[in-house]
Amino acid sequence: MKRIWIYQADRVLSGDEGQQIAAELTTFAEQWKVHGKPLSASAELRDNLFIILKVDEDIAAASGCSVDSSVRFLKGIEEKYHVQLFDRMQFAYKSANGVAVVNRSGFEKLLANGEIDDNTLVFDNTITYDYQLDSAWVIPFKESWHKRLFA
Repeated sequence: MKRIWIYQADRVLSGDEGQQIAAELTTFAEQWKVHGKPLSASAELRDNLFIILKVDEDIAAASGCSVDSSVRFLKGIEEKYHVQLFDRMQFAYKSANGVAVVNRSGFEKLLANGEIDDNTLVFDNTITYDYQLDSAWVIPFKESWHKRLFA
């Protein structure tokens, strides 16, 4: 089973940034290790907004040290591209123009204005396994943890 970690940027990356980060993610995944041994890992950038790291736990699970190395790598991405990846109060949702991201107060305003409602699709970046990407990552606001936060 593939364990995943999803990191969301606080803004949509430019096309050039996305290409550069995607290449850096590939290199990182190829070199990512646990206790000196390579992990069966992959990494991708989706929608120029989401970084998804995957590890096949049937081969070897990521441990504290390997997770720490991924955090250090991502902190380097933050610094290099002037983007935040660890702010969990940034919310991504599907809008008429594609995927959008706003901070908590912006999300509250969109709710109050009716631009976001119970059926708006939001991204639940707390999922932990690859198979959940198709069924539990993008869900209606009314079914998400976001709803409890803004209730």
